[in-house]
Amino acid sequence: MTGKTAPPAKKTTPAAAKKKAVSPPKEEAAPKKEAALKEEAAPKEEAAPKEEAAPKEEAAPAPVTEEPPAPQNSLEQPPAPTDESAPIPMEAGEGVTPVPAEGSPAVPAEPPAPESKPEKPKEKPPSCPLSLAVEEVSENSITLTWKAPEQMGQAGLDGYVVEICKDGSSDWKAVNQEPFLSTRYTVPNLSSGDKIHVRVIAVSASGASIPATLEQPVLIREILQLPKIRMPRHLRETYIRRVGDAVNIMIPFQGKPQPEVSWTKGGQPLDTNRINIRNTARDTIFYIRQAQRSDSGKYELTVHINGAEDKATLDIQVVEPPGPPQNLKLVDVWGFNVALEWTPPVDNGNSEIKGYRVQKSDKKSGKWFTVLERCTRTSCTISDLIIGNTYSFRVFSENICGLSDSAAVASGVASIEKTKTTYQPEKIPQRDMMEPPKFTQPLTDRTTTRGYSTHLFCSVRGFPQPKIIWLKNQMEIREDPKYIALIDQGVCSLEIRKPGPFDGGVYTCKAVNPLGEASVDCRLDVK
Repeated sequence: MTGKTAPPAKKTTPAAAKKKAVSPPKEEAAPKKEAALKEEAAPKEEAAPKEEAAPKEEAAPAPVTEEPPAPQNSLEQPPAPTDESAPIPMEAGEGVTPVPAEGSPAVPAEPPAPESKPEKPKEKPPSCPLSLAVEEVSENSITLTWKAPEQMGQAGLDGYVVEICKDGSSDWKAVNQEPFLSTRYTVPNLSSGDKIHVRVIAVSASGASIPATLEQPVLIREILQLPKIRMPRHLRETYIRRVGDAVNIMIPFQGKPQPEVSWTKGGQPLDTNRINIRNTARDTIFYIRQAQRSDSGKYELTVHINGAEDKATLDIQVVEPPGPPQNLKLVDVWGFNVALEWTPPVDNGNSEIKGYRVQKSDKKSGKWFTVLERCTRTSCTISDLIIGNTYSFRVFSENICGLSDSAAVASGVASIEKTKTTYQPEKIPQRDMMEPPKFTQPLTDRTTTRGYSTHLFCSVRGFPQPKIIWLKNQMEIREDPKYIALIDQGVCSLEIRKPGPFDGGVYTCKAVNPLGEASVDCRLDVK
């Protein structure tokens, strides 16, 4: 039995030897534990289990090494765990328990610590409402406005709670029982003359915000304001509508306490069967479903409070297209022109006549063409008519609504007839154009090269047109193919084709007509 324990001693690691050198008490405890294990393993008959007990004897020191005593040298590091400290599986029926060393207290087994779950971060409550202000104060209420907070939280905003507190007290009371989402609230049932502190709190599922508080207390009293009608700009002039259109006008006013509103027309109350009036605390609405011309006129609006009042006048004009002009007739027809006259329409459509439109129609085509627009007079002259055509004429009247539904047609027609004229040509005094020949450009001397053609030029005038005669050395040049003589617009030319030495000499150009003659000459040298 003792011989079997020797081999485990050889397996002692350097770390275990170091432990024994540092703590001598453990070396004494080890043989005692081995003896106890041997006594428990003695009843075992089989050798195999006994051989298995040897490593179990070495496992005994494992629990002891879990809590070593303090090392004598503080600089020495604790030993590293070895393979012998690992728990060894035991056979069924064997209950080997570690024996603590002498002089060391028994270490109770600690239950495993429960795993701690990470705590979720708490959601932040909403931020403070913004821009809390007083909108209106009456003798028993106050109206507040504010803006939503910048941060409402992940859960969203449930609403707002309004709290009030009298000046000099710290007892805040909630006005609304349930949170609401509107950013405007009227606190009712207040006592006139009290000074009230007000604050608003934003509420959500994650909590309440920091309250938004008015810096100064609010004095509950009626603020008197004189009545004032704010007539819109487009209603300061005449308001024009067509017959059958709806008239819907809203006129705002101001005043505190709420003013009384009244409408009249010509000093008489309005006909409620045709005109509907609806008044609110800030405006009055004037409504007519289908306007008629009889609804035109000036309406007086009066707003008064306890003897103070303000008045305004609303001028309504209901219009329709005018009637046609009257008594259209042809006054005169001459040449290519026609003169027309007429009188204004009987009904102007409750609006000023802006002008007349005149149209013509020729008998051949039968189509109407406009010749004048917005003619402001009751007469006109139509020109540039075509000879041989017969024309009819009609006239429309026009106001702000447009042209009249019908036109006035002239009873007669205008026939543009052809006029007989005799052409008399203008007598022009005849001028004496007779003139003897006269050279305006003489001939000039020339030198030419043998074999190269040359030209001689001069110009002459005279009436009748003079006859041109060319001479060489005072001998007339007749039909000779060597010479070509031409005259064009008074310019005379003589072409000498491929001259030779014998073609040199004096050339003369003579012009002759019944009134006289003239001549010029030049010298030609051929080299």
